[in-house]
Amino acid sequence: MFAKTTALFVATAVAEIIGCYLPYLWLRKGGSAWLLLPAAISLGAFAWLLSLHPTAAGRTYAAYGGVYVSTAVLWLWLVEKQQPDRWDVIGASVCLVGMAIIVLGPRG
Repeated sequence: MFAKTTALFVATAVAEIIGCYLPYLWLRKGGSAWLLLPAAISLGAFAWLLSLHPTAAGRTYAAYGGVYVSTAVLWLWLVEKQQPDRWDVIGASVCLVGMAIIVLGPRG
């Protein structure tokens, strides 16, 4: 269950990042306005993917934040070809620890 939830979090983060990165390319890098169509589809997929998470919405959103930050740092490295520095890695690690506390904390 943990692996499935983690994969769902990562897919959700990638959909959000793509949905925001494509308009960035259009607005800041002179890309085509046609980038807005896949961006809108990606943001729709992001919202749909968030609805698939098995826990309460607020807890899902809070835990998702840690995965989003880590995925964004990977995006920086893999897509934008900028190597994360130690502060990026430390910050993403802190976020993941916070996410793990939220997700794995005992519930009574």
